[in-house]
Amino acid sequence: MIFEMRTYLMKPGSIPKVEELFGAALPARAKLSPLAGFWHTEVGTLNQIIHIWPYDNIGERDRIRAEALRAGIWPPKIADNIVEMESKILHPAPFSPNFQPAEHGTIYEFRTYTYNPGAIPKVMEAWAPLVKARSAISPLIFAGFSDIGALNQWVHVWAYKNMADRETRRAQAMKPGLWPPPRPEGVTLLKQESIFAAPAAFSPLR
Repeated sequence: MIFEMRTYLMKPGSIPKVEELFGAALPARAKLSPLAGFWHTEVGTLNQIIHIWPYDNIGERDRIRAEALRAGIWPPKIADNIVEMESKILHPAPFSPNFQPAEHGTIYEFRTYTYNPGAIPKVMEAWAPLVKARSAISPLIFAGFSDIGALNQWVHVWAYKNMADRETRRAQAMKPGLWPPPRPEGVTLLKQESIFAAPAAFSPLR
């Protein structure tokens, strides 16, 4: 399975209208393949929307997107409000929950770590024995690595009831031997990014 993570920078003030148009077009599009989730940013780069789509493989993605375009049901009519668009293909780690539909809270944290080439397998190995205990404190929504788009990225998504809950849960998790995972030999963390986003009312994850 793969996940396409699409991030659009929108014109300031357009997010409510964009969500309305996206939500109106979604039922027809979701008949072809499900939406995993939809969010707009609250902290980090503002005026962004993030929508994530699961597919069996690249071939299925290409077929479904072509079918949606041919049928005239997609994309939603939001082009006039788009400033920039980015798409990346993510592969889930073996222990990833893979964006299962659920209600978790009002804040989702998208953390993107960029490592040196070849490091991702070692990162997954370091994470694997610790994820269950960490997820018991606050739910892990997804963990995986980029394959198309910006490379050598490790993307992990966490859900919280609100920002205060996030601070409390992270403080509980930051204990020696629990979190964060140890950095294996030969692994260099080059860059870290964190974005906080709120789910739309129509998002399967909210």
